[in-house]
Amino acid sequence: MDLNIPEDLKMAQTMARDFVKNQLIPIERQVLGRDSDLVGARQTLTPETEEKLVKLVQDMGLWGLSLPEALGGVGLGVLGTCLVEEELAKTIIPFNFGDVTPVLFDCNEQQKAEYLMPVIKRQKNAYLALIEPGKGADPNSLEMKAEKIRGNYILNGKKIAFAKKKADFSIVFAVTDPQKSVREGVTCFLVDSNTPGFSIIGNEEKTGWQAQVTEPVILVFNNCEVKPDKVLGEEGKAFNLGKKWLPTRRIVRSARCVGAAVRLLDVCVEYAKSWHSFGKGISDWPSIQAALSDIAIDIHAARLMVFDAAWKADEGQDIHQEAAMVKVFTTEMLKRVANRTVQVKGGPALARELPLEVLCQNMLKQNIGEQALEVQRSIITGDILKLAVII
Repeated sequence: MDLNIPEDLKMAQTMARDFVKNQLIPIERQVLGRDSDLVGARQTLTPETEEKLVKLVQDMGLWGLSLPEALGGVGLGVLGTCLVEEELAKTIIPFNFGDVTPVLFDCNEQQKAEYLMPVIKRQKNAYLALIEPGKGADPNSLEMKAEKIRGNYILNGKKIAFAKKKADFSIVFAVTDPQKSVREGVTCFLVDSNTPGFSIIGNEEKTGWQAQVTEPVILVFNNCEVKPDKVLGEEGKAFNLGKKWLPTRRIVRSARCVGAAVRLLDVCVEYAKSWHSFGKGISDWPSIQAALSDIAIDIHAARLMVFDAAWKADEGQDIHQEAAMVKVFTTEMLKRVANRTVQVKGGPALARELPLEVLCQNMLKQNIGEQALEVQRSIITGDILKLAVII
């Protein structure tokens, strides 16, 4: 592996870094609100601010960086995408460079026109509805059913989705044949939000502190009838959708964990340099120095893992195991960094006078949960023991 970043990717990284530093971080206080208790915090950017930022990114040539060129994107490789996403993760501002869930890349021509292209053009938003309440992230635990009656599908069950914007449709995974494994018995549907029998709980606009933490919404399907043309891909083949992109998505998510950790380290360093106790800077304390060095070590190790997996992905190598490993390591790394940040600041966990809680909570919820990590560990173990792994 060549550890030198190519010049064109360095340029993209620098452009993204400058954008975050000059455009996003300066407006964090506006989004957080002026009050110390964050009563004025908003859930999203104002439309005017978002349009301005999108225009700036488009002018930079980085809009749609992870989209294939055939869909009008930049088609940046995995390593390049990781470099940019690491920079974007250093801020709490809910903004990306035109990211689209790769499941939608498998839309047919009609569905591309109705769903994929409107998402790419920012005309529609989608909920990814895979996880079910109380079931964790294990695909084998899916219980929501889609029964085929007189040619249409009747959906019944509940899903959990994470999003800061109300969605126009949902990408729903449901069991169509309970007698088969998840490889052959789960189907994906595109369900419009105005479909009879489909309701959403918890999608009201939030303000104050809660607006800054991405909370789940509950999608409820009660005899919700959808037509066959709403099936994404083939019946029973839901887990083949976007399969070739899933490992790389894990690597990119891991790069975002690294970016969030870097921001926390910056906060710790600034605090350690400026704060004094008993006439002595706390940066001289052995405990503070140990915490800072441990954070730096964790970040370095995590970044090397991300770079290694991303480089292998760009080389066309099998990254199934590496993607799972880096996902587990970086998620747990971010937890450790958050804990050490608390140690350095010597205050309550993830103090709310700074965007620390928002940064950590949102990243961990996106990467998340012990059950989700156990799925990744099962992938690693399955590869080690040569067992069958479903994802």
